[in-house]
Amino acid sequence: MGSITSPVAAGGAPASLSPSRRAWLRFKRNRLGYWSLLVFCALVLVSLCAELVSNDRPLIVRYEGQTYFPMLKDYPEKTFGGDFETPTDYLDPFIRERITGGGNWALYTLNPYGPNTLNYFAKAPNPSAPTRDNWLGTDDRGRDLLAQLIYGFRVSVLFALALTVTGVALGVLTGAIQGFFGGKTDLAFQRFIEIWGSMPELYLLIIFSAVFAPSISLLLILLSLFGWMGLSDYVRAEFLRNRQLDYVKAARALGVGNAQIIWRHILPNSLTPVVTFLPFRMSAAILALTSLDFLGLGVPPGTPSLGELLSQGKNSIDAWWISLSTFGVLVVTLLLLTFMGDALRDALDPRKADK
Repeated sequence: MGSITSPVAAGGAPASLSPSRRAWLRFKRNRLGYWSLLVFCALVLVSLCAELVSNDRPLIVRYEGQTYFPMLKDYPEKTFGGDFETPTDYLDPFIRERITGGGNWALYTLNPYGPNTLNYFAKAPNPSAPTRDNWLGTDDRGRDLLAQLIYGFRVSVLFALALTVTGVALGVLTGAIQGFFGGKTDLAFQRFIEIWGSMPELYLLIIFSAVFAPSISLLLILLSLFGWMGLSDYVRAEFLRNRQLDYVKAARALGVGNAQIIWRHILPNSLTPVVTFLPFRMSAAILALTSLDFLGLGVPPGTPSLGELLSQGKNSIDAWWISLSTFGVLVVTLLLLTFMGDALRDALDPRKADK
C-alpha cells in the first residue's frame, strides 16, 4: 500500500495548521528576520533588567557578618566604617576596600555605573576615552557611556512601544469608523484629517515645550495626536473592501449589530497592514524621540537619551567614542526592526504564501 500523506498548504505548511501558524512558519523561514527578532528581544530584555547589569550599587554586600542589599535600601557610610551619615558611595576606593577585605565581600554588577553616576576617580579629564574602568568612555559630564546607552535604549524602546500602541489604537478606531460607515462620515473624517495633517507638528512641539515642563508623557501625547493618520488610511481601505463581502452581508441579514460586525467579523480580517507596519512604526518613533532629544525638545534633562548623546558628540568632535557608540546602537536597533518588518510583511503577504 502507498503511504498516505497529509495535504500541504501554500508555503509548504500542512493544511491543518491555522493561518496564523502558517504565517509564523513563513516568518521563521526568513532567517534574517527571525534572528533579528531574537536579538532584538534579547537587547530589550537586557535593558529592562538594566539595574541588574549596570548600577553603581552592589547587588549584595556581606560585611562583618551582616548581609546588606544596597539596591533596595540606602545605607549610611558609617555602616561600612565611614565617617558620615550620608548615603554610601560604593565607588569610593576606601569603601570598596572596607567591604571587600577582611573576609567581607560584595557582588557588583557587570558594569558598576548607573546612568547618572559621575566617575570622580577617572584618571583623564571628561569626556575620557574608553578605559578598563569605563569600557566605552565617559561623556562630557563624566557619566559612564555604556550605562547611558543601556538606559537610553530602554527609554527609547519603551517610548516607541507606547507611541506605537497609542497610534495603532487611534488609527484602527478612526479607520474602522470611516471604512465601515462610509458616506458622509467618511467624507467628514477625510476633511478633518487633511486639516489636522497640515498642522506644523514641530512648531507645536516647540511652543508646548516652552509653555509646559518637558516630560515623557507630554511628548507621548503630542506625538500621538499626529501618529495615527498614516495607519488610519490603510485600515479604512481594508474596511471599505471587506464590508462588501458576503460574510458581512450575511451577518447583517441575521440582525447582527454594527459593533459586533466591526469587532468580530471585519476587524480580524483587516489587521494585516496593522501588524505589518508595527516594526516600521517603532523605528519611526525611535527616530522621532532621538531627533527631538537632539534638538533639546525631548525628554527632561537628566533622563538617559540617545539624542542627547548625539548632541554631545556633535559638540565634542574629538570625543569620537560618544558619536560612534551612540550611532552604532541606533543603526543596529533600526536595522533589526527593519529586518523584522520585511520578514513580517513577507509572511503575511498572500501573494508570497504560494511560493
